[in-house]
Amino acid sequence: MRKTLLAVLLLAAGSVAQGAVELRDGHPDRYTVVKGDTLWDISGKFLSKPWKWPEIWQVNPQIRNPHLIYPGDVLSLVYIDGQPRLVLGRGASHGTIKLSPKVRSTPMAEAVPTIPLDKINAFLLSNRIVDSEGDFEKAPHMVAGDAERVVSGAGDRAYARGDSLVEQGSYGIFRQGKTYTDPDTKEVLGIDAMDIGSANVTAKENDVATLNLTRSTQEVRPGDRLFPTEERAVTTVFMPSEPKTPIKGTIIDVPRGVTQVGKYDVVTIDKGARDGLEEGNVLAIYKLGETVRDRVDGDLVKMPDERSGLVMIFRTYHRLSYGLVLTASRSLEVQDKVRNP
Repeated sequence: MRKTLLAVLLLAAGSVAQGAVELRDGHPDRYTVVKGDTLWDISGKFLSKPWKWPEIWQVNPQIRNPHLIYPGDVLSLVYIDGQPRLVLGRGASHGTIKLSPKVRSTPMAEAVPTIPLDKINAFLLSNRIVDSEGDFEKAPHMVAGDAERVVSGAGDRAYARGDSLVEQGSYGIFRQGKTYTDPDTKEVLGIDAMDIGSANVTAKENDVATLNLTRSTQEVRPGDRLFPTEERAVTTVFMPSEPKTPIKGTIIDVPRGVTQVGKYDVVTIDKGARDGLEEGNVLAIYKLGETVRDRVDGDLVKMPDERSGLVMIFRTYHRLSYGLVLTASRSLEVQDKVRNP
């Protein structure tokens, strides 16, 4: 299946950028898109702030489908009314595409995505934040496997208990993981729900449901909890943007369990939708300055935080968010700060 194509690159022809656009030193005047490029990569070749790409994008009305950028297309930097603009020139292979019910002799090139989606697909599909321990306690739970087995896996029949379970319903199976708290106020921000698998309810009698386990990432055990499949659409197109509100947050976890963070790692941030974060928002990462002893005065002095990278939010919850590190000038880690870029 092809990746979802990059869409919604239109900018109204008469719109005017707010403030001066900062072109990157040594930027090219023309660039030919190659396979493997992302919108973020391309924008970074021209702009010092890649998330400002809408301010220089110029639609070419002669192109039949200007919503997509393909390998082979040429981007040219021009000036219109004194303002820099990127103009798209369609590669020859995309001028006309003939469709046939038979196998294509030449496969159509994939359009350029905004970011490398393969880095976050697992999180888009399975990882989940639950607001409180009470939500876990109230959720339906696994009781036993077939023939009273303690552990079960994909393809097995199993049993769960809960009034909210519905016949023919689809559920994710989760195990309670880390509890995230605000580093300053100690407020509970959410709980990491560890993805264990998926199941369909095939029958129900009173509050006991018979399940068909359709997927498992590890052994399914009694006490694991069931939550309905999230209703939110899986976003596959992200438009990098600045947050609309001031954000001062912290990286509080790295879901894959490492301490050193680099480019294209996923991180958990202690700010969410209630703080004004939206999917696609870009934040600057600041390496926490060390505290050292001044050998002259004898007191402790905290060194300034150092800007060390950029992270883009790709999934928001009420109090927490997942982000993808897009750039890192040095190794990052938990407790590093995030702010408006």
